[in-house]
Amino acid sequence: MLRDRHTIDKVFEQILPLVPRMEPVLAKIDQILEDGSLFRLIRDDLGRRYRWTLITGRNSTPVDVILRMLVIKRLYGYSYEETEKVVSDSLILRQFCRVYLNLVPDDTTLIKWANVVKPETLEKFNDRITALAVQLKVSKGRKLRTDGTAVETNIHLPSDSRQLADSVRVLARTVERARRVLEQTGESSLEIFQNYTRAAKIKAHQISEILRKRTDQAKEAGQQAYAELIEMTQKTVEQAQQTTEHSEQQPEKASQRLARTLRTFIPRARQVIDQTQRRIIQKEVVPASDKLVSIFEPHTDIIVRGKENHPVEYGHKVWLNEVDGGIISHYRILKGNPNDNLQWIPSLHAHILTFKKPPEQASADRGLYSQTNEQAARDLGVEKIILPKGGYRSKKRCEHESQDWFIMGRCWHAGVEGRISVLKRAHGLRRCLDHGSPGFDRWVGWGIITGNLKVMGRA
Repeated sequence: MLRDRHTIDKVFEQILPLVPRMEPVLAKIDQILEDGSLFRLIRDDLGRRYRWTLITGRNSTPVDVILRMLVIKRLYGYSYEETEKVVSDSLILRQFCRVYLNLVPDDTTLIKWANVVKPETLEKFNDRITALAVQLKVSKGRKLRTDGTAVETNIHLPSDSRQLADSVRVLARTVERARRVLEQTGESSLEIFQNYTRAAKIKAHQISEILRKRTDQAKEAGQQAYAELIEMTQKTVEQAQQTTEHSEQQPEKASQRLARTLRTFIPRARQVIDQTQRRIIQKEVVPASDKLVSIFEPHTDIIVRGKENHPVEYGHKVWLNEVDGGIISHYRILKGNPNDNLQWIPSLHAHILTFKKPPEQASADRGLYSQTNEQAARDLGVEKIILPKGGYRSKKRCEHESQDWFIMGRCWHAGVEGRISVLKRAHGLRRCLDHGSPGFDRWVGWGIITGNLKVMGRA
């Protein structure tokens, strides 16, 4: 049964005077997390883990402990294992996490509870954090600066050969496990299985070595090697399909679980085969929207932002609204690689929804400039619109952008790059280590929430 919190330990209260005081930032965050609305948001999600979680069953890890340990994890950049260890070893963190002298939940327990929290809940959580920032006079919401960044998914540099080899490895491994389960049930109609895992790995390595030479002869040899690797993958997919059909007919949970795994990866392997045939064999230019860059993280987008150090990134664009006081008042994870120009109006509407009024000043990079965007901001009631125009500027435009308020607005807007840098370096927004699309959304949400909490703690 879901518990809200541990009862205060009297023995812990007696030794508390001997414990060093919390650092001021952590102490302020501790007070902020006492907010009942924040607690209820997380509790509502955790209460839906199982059908009877709120009614019966053994006592769970308290909601207060889970919430605070998840904050500690992202606040200091720990892994789940490290979070368990540092909270266990520190009386200060035991006090902060409301564990007292009870057992600290292990890393696997924390992972399971963390995966129950919905990404939409974290958006509401951040909205409440923003409201608290206004109440505490950390921010007034008068200024808005908006910008985007790319958060990478946790994948290796994609190549068709590597993905084909990965497809063979995952399918072959799962097929072997499924066949062992089927043999125990007396299934005897299966054909002999040929495992191409080692051969596919060697062939993928050969392809990478061949194509480094960049000669016409190397391209022909690479094409032939690709054809052989595609054939291995196709044979593996056929064997996996046959095994899936047999496994689905069995009532055992193990067979059903392995069948689900095969049903997940077979379509992805077929997509990799298709895009490789189109690109390598048929010499066709495959659009980015049709490409699968990882069979493990299929939601990954190909992002081209024109950055010199990172011409192509693999993950998702994240768009941020930062207000005065350094608070990220709104964030959204974009699908595909949309034009930045399209993000100006949604950012203004999100600000108005949060603060119930338009910002007095709104700014963005030159990539968001257009007459339509400027007019939309005026119509919404924004007084100072800082959208520098790229390319040729008329004399009138130059005079407009030379005004003191415009120059000061551009100087203030530059700070958003620093905020993004802090989120990437200190709060994990450089690369997502969670799996799947919901995991990515949760990773971004917790990173922004802990970044806001730290800003409020320092205010």
